[in-house]
Amino acid sequence: MASSVLIGILITFLVIILVLYLVQRLPLDARMRQLVQIIVIIIGIVSLLKYLAVF
Repeated sequence: MASSVLIGILITFLVIILVLYLVQRLPLDARMRQLVQIIVIIIGIVSLLKYLAVF
């Protein structure tokens, strides 16, 4: 049980980092890029909290 939770958290964390890296590569202005990064981080935190059974 604990190992599957840790693997899920690790995979989610890696996906968040990958998406943030890909957002940096997009040809957007700085304000839009920052907004997208904030949205990705919020979604990532919510999904990590689901793994920790908060939601």
